Amino acid sequence: MASIPGTSEAPTTPMAESTQENHTVPLIILTSLFFMWGFLTVMNDVLIPHLKNYFDLSYTQASLIQFCFFGAYGIMSIPASMIVKRIGYQNGAVLGLIIAGLGCFMFFPAAELSVYAIFLGALFVLASGITILQVSANPYVTRLGSPSGASQRLTLTQAFNSLGTTIGPKVGGLLILGGVTYGATELATMDAEAVTAYYKSKADAVKMPYVFMGLSLVGLAVFFRLMKLPKIVDAELAPGGQYKKAWEYKHLILGAVGIFMYVGGEVSIGSWLINLLADPNVAGLDEEHASALLMYFWGGAMVGRFVGAFLMTSVAPQKLLTICAIVVVALLFSTSFTSGKVAMYSVIAIGLFNSIMFPTIFSLALNRLGAATSEGSGILCVAIVGGAFIPLAQGVLADSVGIQLSYLLPIVCYAYIAFYGFKGYKAD
Repeated sequence: MASIPGTSEAPTTPMAESTQENHTVPLIILTSLFFMWGFLTVMNDVLIPHLKNYFDLSYTQASLIQFCFFGAYGIMSIPASMIVKRIGYQNGAVLGLIIAGLGCFMFFPAAELSVYAIFLGALFVLASGITILQVSANPYVTRLGSPSGASQRLTLTQAFNSLGTTIGPKVGGLLILGGVTYGATELATMDAEAVTAYYKSKADAVKMPYVFMGLSLVGLAVFFRLMKLPKIVDAELAPGGQYKKAWEYKHLILGAVGIFMYVGGEVSIGSWLINLLADPNVAGLDEEHASALLMYFWGGAMVGRFVGAFLMTSVAPQKLLTICAIVVVALLFSTSFTSGKVAMYSVIAIGLFNSIMFPTIFSLALNRLGAATSEGSGILCVAIVGGAFIPLAQGVLADSVGIQLSYLLPIVCYAYIAFYGFKGYKAD
């Protein structure tokens, strides 16, 4: 895998040799990337209720936030895999950080002009950068060590992604959802100057958090560019080696469907969680307090990934995946058909069992791909587009049958994941 001139990557290391090295420091550095994109992604769950109220959107219209964000994965993943194959994992991560930072900076003019379409464009650019990060970092982690430990390593680093998703709702709730929110009735009693000032304060609430995140991403890009990290090159690419196209691996394609289903299901659950907890039949909470409970949903995913990494020392990853998927199906039924604290705790508990799914599906799907690993990573990242379509479908369903019953939709996603863990993961 060629590197651009001036790269700071360490000398090329074939996969066969890389398993003999100590990769602790590179893994620690990569963990910071997982944290950042987790933090950035979960901020959408705070943006949805904020922009829904600000622009007076329906559930379907508000779901365009996730549609534009995760739609970037569908459009950008294959180009991203081609870029990463050309410039290397490390430089790909640097490029992703810079593009994500640009997307964050675009929130300033979006808020200043109060145009929903510009917010959606900013989210697309931000997600394009995160897509390149995903294509770079996920397979990099799977290759920094023995193939047998790939699921465990990726689950552990994804735990710090969950740390970002745990902290994000609390920070976003305080900075974006904090303050008084007026409904149409209250606004009708206010004079024009007061209404203008109110809307300006709501727009300004978005500016500085995203500008600060943009600066952090650019700073992290500079830091990451200066680090010396091992450059992983597949041994199969040596002269005379045979190259098999990623699309020829059945377990990869089934895994891509699994990623589509998982990301779609997880994003749907998280996207509408604040609205669900605001439902009088569930908890009847205001948005700021509901966003605090969202922290426990993502915190469960963080704890579950640490626990999952430990359990995988004695339990096969695919078995753990199947068990967790079946439990989530049961919790979704409880969320949809019970009320009060039972429904509330059921949906929050899903985070704990979601925890190991993405890294486990991802690593199982990349198993034994060899020289096709970067191409396979691009295919898997395309499948993250599930986060665009399934929340949109749930938003349409929520507009017709209500927010609580709309939680029946993700059951289909987790039923498929249970199948993948039971049978679909098997490599040819």
